[in-house]
Amino acid sequence: MAYAFRGSCDSHLRAAGVDALGAYSQVGGATVTRFSIESGRIVVDELDAEQLTNWVDGRDPETGELRGRDLASPASDLILDSTINASKSFSIAALLHPELATAFEALQDSLRDRIIATWQRELNARRGAGGRIRERLARIEVVELQHRRSRALDPHIHRHLWLNVRVRGVDGKWSNVDSRVAMRVQNLVNAEGELAARTDPEWIAALAAHGYMLNADGEIMQLAHLVRAVSRRSNQIEANRAVLLEQWRADHPGQVPSPDVVQMIDRRAWATGRPGKPREVDEDEWTELTRQELLRLDPNVLVPRSPVAGPASPEGVLDHDLLARCAVVDADDRSRASNGRFSVLDVRAGAARAVASAGLVAGRDELQHLIDDVTARALVHTRDLIPDDLEKPEHVKALVTHAFARLKSDLGARLSILSNDQQPAPRRASGDAARIVAAGGLDASQQAAAGAVADVDRLVTVTGPAGTGKTTMLRVARATLEVQGRRLLIVAPTRKAAAVASREIGASGTSVHALLADHGWNWGTDDAGADLWWRLRPGQTDPATGVIYRGPRRYPLDARARIVVDEAGMLDLNAADALTQLAIETGAGIALVGDPLQASPVGHAGAMALAQRRAGKDVVLSGMHRFEDPDYAALTLRLRSPDTLFDAIETAAALQQQHHVKRVDDLEAARAALVRGYFQHHEHGRTVAIVTATNEEASYINEAIQQERVSRAQLSTHRIAVGAGEQRILEGDVVQTRRNDRDAGVENRAIWQVAHIGPAVLELQRIDDAADTRVVSLEYAADYVHLAYATTVHGIQGETTDTSLVGPDVDASGLYVGLTRGRRHNEVVVIARTDVEAREELAGEMMRGLPEPDIADAISAARRDLHRSARDEPPEDPTEFDQWVHAARTALLQADAGDAGAAARKHGRLLPVDADARAVLDRATRARLQECLARAEALEARDLARYVNDDREPRPHPELVAAAPVSIQGGI
Repeated sequence: MAYAFRGSCDSHLRAAGVDALGAYSQVGGATVTRFSIESGRIVVDELDAEQLTNWVDGRDPETGELRGRDLASPASDLILDSTINASKSFSIAALLHPELATAFEALQDSLRDRIIATWQRELNARRGAGGRIRERLARIEVVELQHRRSRALDPHIHRHLWLNVRVRGVDGKWSNVDSRVAMRVQNLVNAEGELAARTDPEWIAALAAHGYMLNADGEIMQLAHLVRAVSRRSNQIEANRAVLLEQWRADHPGQVPSPDVVQMIDRRAWATGRPGKPREVDEDEWTELTRQELLRLDPNVLVPRSPVAGPASPEGVLDHDLLARCAVVDADDRSRASNGRFSVLDVRAGAARAVASAGLVAGRDELQHLIDDVTARALVHTRDLIPDDLEKPEHVKALVTHAFARLKSDLGARLSILSNDQQPAPRRASGDAARIVAAGGLDASQQAAAGAVADVDRLVTVTGPAGTGKTTMLRVARATLEVQGRRLLIVAPTRKAAAVASREIGASGTSVHALLADHGWNWGTDDAGADLWWRLRPGQTDPATGVIYRGPRRYPLDARARIVVDEAGMLDLNAADALTQLAIETGAGIALVGDPLQASPVGHAGAMALAQRRAGKDVVLSGMHRFEDPDYAALTLRLRSPDTLFDAIETAAALQQQHHVKRVDDLEAARAALVRGYFQHHEHGRTVAIVTATNEEASYINEAIQQERVSRAQLSTHRIAVGAGEQRILEGDVVQTRRNDRDAGVENRAIWQVAHIGPAVLELQRIDDAADTRVVSLEYAADYVHLAYATTVHGIQGETTDTSLVGPDVDASGLYVGLTRGRRHNEVVVIARTDVEAREELAGEMMRGLPEPDIADAISAARRDLHRSARDEPPEDPTEFDQWVHAARTALLQADAGDAGAAARKHGRLLPVDADARAVLDRATRARLQECLARAEALEARDLARYVNDDREPRPHPELVAAAPVSIQGGI
């Protein structure tokens, strides 16, 4: 209620519950607007504070009658908040030109209505035992909040749409929306926003009339240069705001600033530094002062511009196939967290974004046929992992790209080639190497791993769960290789990890990409934005630089080199494929050392897991050397990879019994527990790591810890810098750099303490070495430095602390990595009402987001996703179209089975394929059949969506059925 009536975006108010409501009790006659959609018609009304309270609580706003069941859990969703955002240059244009302000409001109105209609069409409730039946929605309700400024009083027009989780199904019953589907539909909603901003005829015409055009990034070309300058001014305002807020708190100890006080502070912060300006501003003054600020940044900003012609790209000249490939790339890029799997919804969103970038200007309904066609063409570039289920919901992530599947197949084949070969025998007797290994002070598994790395097998994997002494093992392996007249080159997926490993192991090292670049590899993207890797040969000219490539200079390789990839679980598929080709070519051996169950790479994951299944030697380190408690050390191995949900529940129970689980009632209590835990351990001189599920949650914890440190006089606000996301940075803060900068000597994801804030620079020192300092500019800090008391799993990977605290709702890698950072103590905070619920929640986290190395694993994961989804009630009799699709799918499955049989016969061996294992479909026929299926299903889905509201049956497509190379009986 507070946020709705008196709040501002990104408010720093931390009061909750009664305190927050008390601060906002005097709202007078204020109301918010509610939009209700039923039978495709939107009805608008207003809700006052009492009515909004009822509405959010799942009750009828007028009568207070409960809609559906009461939500007893404190973790239950009440509303889902979706933001209508746009390029910041749009807000600047609206401030400069009243006509554009009106046009921009109309654009947002239109987009709001489309989003609401999309939600009603795409979302569902659940019915039946276990919620197995998908119930389509007859009515949803949305409240809209409009904001015109950012917290720093910059022009930033945007809206929030609050979707009430209480929805009415077509059966007339109120229940909760399927929030899992809502989260996935959000991708489509975001794509609609991009499409509207770039293609709406009225908006584009209004811009053109003022001489404005959009650039490739969707910003107004003639105003884009002001966005950065306004943001820089925003950073200054945020620093001013932080100082004023601390001054107020010092003058009012123990008090929480009211909304009026916060607004006063915001306006004073905005006005500070403007000569002759008032200390406070009202609404009209804000508009005029902001316009004057823009004029100082660009004196010509208000000079009238001649109208320009809008983009004229007739649809006939568009390359639909290129747009389709762009759509698939978009879906694939967003699939990293799901191991390369995406859904039909994701392809539709990608198609909308592709059309948005095509330069068209047309009404949204006019563009639908183009989006449908692009979607159908895009699906041809995908492989359906569950082809036998024709009725699966569109949000199920059951698609991968053909390129992704081919990359996994090619990499697997190359790894098999590597595993079937050996490096030359060592120049000195193997007994010398054995004595070095035996004298290295290693446990049995470390000795086996060091021996494998120093042996002659060209593909070796060493799985090192957290705390098992990988670094110590590699030092011994390096010494052993040197005795044999061989050498070890240490590489890692990131420059930071490579630098740490090289220093600790005592071997030359670099990043994987630097090694590949030295041997001629280049990478970039094609015309559709897909990853593209190619290689220069000595004597060829680099087209990007014009320099002739002369061959490897820094990292030459031969048959006596052992490439050790540290943190190999973070090696992406493309880099792994190039590295494997390099090893095959040069005769070098590869040893992948890491853990595929820890943090995933930025690109597609699964490289190390693929290698494990094909390696000549695969060693698992089992001795625990990090943890002080041996019982906990053993427990982490169970935590790492439970085989079943039952195993995960047993492990969760053991964590509870050993006091590694803290149960709380709600999110606020979880945040408070993490902050309190930080200070409890920090006061005893222990280093603390906090792992959260999201960057947003990490930001909240970071700011709360920083504020508490200020209150305890551990930090001073006398000097303030501004970091990424407008975070305030103080001297003494723990921060992380988020971009490699060779000149400054800082690496991505390195952790530092702020030693000094100067007029133009930030001085940083390493947490574990105060003598190691770096200097970065305030410009760099504003973009790439943020607080790091808490971070996500990628930020903490590779770090070791005394204590580690893990927040709620992380995935399997976040839970495992988080609970293995601390030498002395590790603890996870779980939101649950009972210990039994806490165990179930933990078990679910252990099973969430596990790697999928092979396509067979991806198929299993897709089927699990499908199993969790509600389904439409099956039709009484299959249509002729359904029968044809089933027959076509069966033919393709038979062909896949033939291919799989052939692969199984030659797996790991360089043998010809048996004649009886050939696929039953030739390549051309299969491609033709897949294309017909994809287009037919896309058209059928479109018709179903169009006719579901008036209960008409979707039209079959006999022309496609007739054209395809398969009959109803399955004959080819």
